[in-house]
Amino acid sequence: MSIQKIDGVTLEVMKNAFHTIAEEMGITLIRTAISTNIKDRMDCSTAIYTKEGELVAQAEHVPLHLGLMPSVVKEVLKIFPTSELKQGDAILINDPYISGSHLPDIFMISPIFYEGELVALAANIAHHVDVGGLVPGSMSVKATEIFQEGLRLPGVRIVREGIIDNELLRLIEKNVRTGREVVGDIYAQLAANNVAEKRMIDLIDRYSVDHVFASMKEIMDYSDRRMKAAISNVPNGSYQFEDVIEGDGITDDLINVKVNVHIRDEEIEVDFTGSSKQAKGPVNSTHGVTNACVYYALKSILDSEVPPNSGTYRSIRIIAPKGTIVNPNFPAAVSNANVNTSQRITDTIFGAIAQILPEESMAACAGTMNGFAIGGFNADEDEYFSYVETYGGGQGGLIDLDGMDGVHTNMTNTLNTPVEVIEQTYPLLVNRYGLVDGSGGPGKHRGGLGLMRDIKLLGDDFTVTLMSDRQKLSPWGLFDGDGGQNSACTLVTPEGEREELSSKVTITAPKGSSIILSTSGGGGYGSSYERDPEAVLQDVILGNITLEQAKDQYGVVIDAENRTVNESETERIRSCVEA
Repeated sequence: MSIQKIDGVTLEVMKNAFHTIAEEMGITLIRTAISTNIKDRMDCSTAIYTKEGELVAQAEHVPLHLGLMPSVVKEVLKIFPTSELKQGDAILINDPYISGSHLPDIFMISPIFYEGELVALAANIAHHVDVGGLVPGSMSVKATEIFQEGLRLPGVRIVREGIIDNELLRLIEKNVRTGREVVGDIYAQLAANNVAEKRMIDLIDRYSVDHVFASMKEIMDYSDRRMKAAISNVPNGSYQFEDVIEGDGITDDLINVKVNVHIRDEEIEVDFTGSSKQAKGPVNSTHGVTNACVYYALKSILDSEVPPNSGTYRSIRIIAPKGTIVNPNFPAAVSNANVNTSQRITDTIFGAIAQILPEESMAACAGTMNGFAIGGFNADEDEYFSYVETYGGGQGGLIDLDGMDGVHTNMTNTLNTPVEVIEQTYPLLVNRYGLVDGSGGPGKHRGGLGLMRDIKLLGDDFTVTLMSDRQKLSPWGLFDGDGGQNSACTLVTPEGEREELSSKVTITAPKGSSIILSTSGGGGYGSSYERDPEAVLQDVILGNITLEQAKDQYGVVIDAENRTVNESETERIRSCVEA
C-alpha cells in the first residue's frame, strides 16, 4: 500500500463520509426493526472499523455503546481471524465476557470486501427485548450467575457467505419469549450492515483502497492528537471521588464505587482500586462497560466534539481490579450493570473531575436508567410479550444552566416510548405520564425534574421487574447545591391497596394492578440562595416548584395573586441566611 498524505480538508471530507455511513446504518436498523425498543426508542448503535478491528466512525446513538464498540470487534477477531472471514459472512455475539455488554445487547459484525480484499468491518449493536432467562426482558434482579440471565451467543456465524443459517436462527427463536420480534430485529441488523457494505464500496470506487486506508489512519491519529491536547490543558494531579449503589437485588448492602483520576501531562489514568468486591446480584459491571463509562465521561468533559474512534482513547489507562464490582470474575451476573452501575461509575468520574474543572462538570443526574420491564402472555394476540424500557430522570445542574427535565442522561440516550405506542403494542394502559414537580435539586442552577408514569396491567399474572436506584440516597449537588428528590415505585392493587416497592424487584401482579414509577431529579449546582428570584418565579408559574419550596429552598417570597416576587421579603430572608 502506498503512503498517502491526508490534508485537513480531505480529512474533514473523509471523516464525514465514514460518519455518514455509520449514521445511515443506524437509520436502516431503526426503520426496519420490529420491536419498539429499537424502532421507537432507538436502543442501538452502528459503526465502521478498519479491517484490523480499529473503530473509525460511530453513529452517536447510545453513549454506553460509544465505549463498548471500540473493543468488541477486536475480541471477535480473536475467535474469527480475518483470514477465516468470507464475503457475505455475519457474526452474532452477546456474551458479556467477550462483548462487554449484557445479554440483551446483541452485536452483529460483518466483513466488507472489495475486489476480493478485506477492506473494513461493519458492526452494530441492538438491545433485544428478550433473550430468555428468568424473567421477561432478560434482566432479572435475582440472577446470581450469567447462566440465569439468558441465551449466550459466544460468537456464531449467522450468515455464511451470504446464506443465512436458518437452523441457528430457529434455535435463537425458540429460546426467547418474543421470537418474532427477536428474529425480525436480527434481520434489521443484517440490513444495516448490508448498507454499510454498499456505501463503503461506493466510497472506494470514488477514491481508492489506499486513500480509504490512509484516511482511516489519519482520522484516528487526529482524534488522538485532540484528546492529548485536551488532557494537557488539565493541571497534573490526582482527584478522588466515591459513590454507592443501593444494593444488588439480593441484599440491600451499599456497594462502593471508588475512583482516583490521575492526570499526567498528556495521559489520564482512571483507577478503581478500593471499589467493592463483585456482588452476588446482577449489578456487576464488565470491564467493557467500565471502559465505556470512563470514555464517555472524559470525552464529555475534555472535548465533546472529538470524533469517537479508537484513537480517541489511546491516552486513557483504566485500572479495574479483577473480582470487583467494576470487573467481575466469570460467571458473575451482569445484566443490571448497564442500567445502574454504569451510571454510578460515570457519577464518580464527574465528581472527581469537578474538583479541578468545575466549569465543565455537572451535579449528579438521576443516577440510574430506571430499567422497567413487564411481560407475560397476551391473550388477545395469543403470544408472549416483553415491554422493556428505561425511564429518563433529571439532569444535574451545570455552571450556567439548569438541568434538563425528564431526559435520559449520561450513559443512555434512548427515547421514552410514546404512550400511544405502549397502548397499541402491549396489554397495558397508561393512566398518567408527566414530570415530578419539585423533584429537581435546589441550586443556583437547579437540577432537572424526574418523570412519573402510571401503568395499568390489562392481563393476568404479568411479571414486573424494576431495575432502579437512588431511592435512599439523593443524586448529589455540587458547590453547595442540594440533592435531587429520590426515586420511588408503588404497586396499587385492583382493590386500591398500595405497596412501596424496592428499587430492584421482580413481582407477579394481577390484572387491574397499576405500577407508579417516579424517577429521581438531578442535583443542583451552586447555592440555591444565589438563584435569580425571577427564575424561581418562573419555576412556580410553570409548576416546577411550589410557593413553599420557593420560600424554604430558595429564600424567595412570591405574591401568588400578582405573580410577582416580593423583593423586600426575599432580601430579608436571604440576608438572614447569609449573616
